[in-house]
Amino acid sequence: MNASNTLADNGHVSEVVLRFSCNDQPGIVAAVANAFALQGFNIRESSQFEDPHTGKFFMRTVLSSCQGEKSLAQVRSVFQPLAQRFDMDWQLHDYQYKPKVVIAVSKWGHCLEHLLNSWKRGVLPIDIVAVVSNHQDMASLCQWYGVPYHYLPVTKDTKAEQEQQILALMQELAADFLVLARYMQILSDNLCQQLKGKAINIHHSFLPGFKGAKPYHQAHQRGVKLIGATAHYVTPDLDEGPIIEQAVERVTHANTPDALVEIGRDVERVVLYRAVLWHAQHRVLLNEDKTVVFNR
Repeated sequence: MNASNTLADNGHVSEVVLRFSCNDQPGIVAAVANAFALQGFNIRESSQFEDPHTGKFFMRTVLSSCQGEKSLAQVRSVFQPLAQRFDMDWQLHDYQYKPKVVIAVSKWGHCLEHLLNSWKRGVLPIDIVAVVSNHQDMASLCQWYGVPYHYLPVTKDTKAEQEQQILALMQELAADFLVLARYMQILSDNLCQQLKGKAINIHHSFLPGFKGAKPYHQAHQRGVKLIGATAHYVTPDLDEGPIIEQAVERVTHANTPDALVEIGRDVERVVLYRAVLWHAQHRVLLNEDKTVVFNR
């Protein structure tokens, strides 16, 4: 099964990135290497993982053409029979393509600012095409970075309409995925389904502990010695989507809830940045309710 690809992927390429999963069986790696060698590609980077619990095989490979630019559509067409032979769930992209991203934010801008700064410096290979918010607090920051800001207020009665506005904006801008950078709204089941595998959230807790609201205050009440943050794909089950990245920071009994919030914000910035980076580089593969992340 070939997953959908953006229209921007359909030109000519000199480098491609392939990622796939399938049932584990002999000969997969050799067949893939041979198929691309026959098309004049050289393997530049490759990672693989066999999950003994699910019997699934996962692979991500970056390949460089030794014969100049090639039609990506043609490369896909040639690979299709092999993908069918092994019943692969696969994607093949232009390695140089920068995914278009819409970021959603509420009142807290620390994660948004880190993403904008990394993008502006050229170290985060994405194209931030818009920021949406249910508040106006981050408008001036986005104006400074030159990113269109869309103020989309939301109430309980207007939630469906506001979410449709977000989806319509993503479609208009041909956005590849959505990043919830401390967007303090719970997405509806409908929107979660439409953005399956294409919406990344940062939760200010080391999941699965301290779900829901005010996790730092929950952590303080429990007297924890480590606090953390979790970046995960959004699903209809609150704070239970497949985890992409996590990190922790040591704290003590002397830290107040407000101090934990400040410490946690630094962790959130880094964790969300890594998750967005790895997703943009096609390093994250879904493995049922978990992920395989080829980040090394």
